[in-house]
Amino acid sequence: MNRKKEREQCFCLIFEEIFSNDTPEDIVAASVESRDFETTDYIISTFCGVIDNKEKIDSLIAENLNSWTIDRISKTALAILRLAVYEIMFMDDIPESVSANEAVELAKTYCKEDDAKFINGVLSSIIKKKNG
Repeated sequence: MNRKKEREQCFCLIFEEIFSNDTPEDIVAASVESRDFETTDYIISTFCGVIDNKEKIDSLIAENLNSWTIDRISKTALAILRLAVYEIMFMDDIPESVSANEAVELAKTYCKEDDAKFINGVLSSIIKKKNG
């Protein structure tokens, strides 16, 4: 499985977690059981990393919203942002621009039209502050 597909599968898990009270392990197990879902080291480690660092990730997202609050963001866009911010902040082997571009592509597939621009803006702000 290529990284783009892995990222999409990870996004699905992060999205599912928003609506679930299950453990990350249970969410993965249910996905494997109920649909055509393969796991990889990237998917498992990234999904668990997002969950383990969700407060810090959400704080970074919230700090970079202009005239918005995090609870106004669609759940789909929030899942995409969480994934991208995790990659940007915690995965040095993935270029920041790749994480941002892949997030925009996910948004074009799964979100409303304006969400891709919104996500790009938030991620650009986070990257700029990180590299300050």
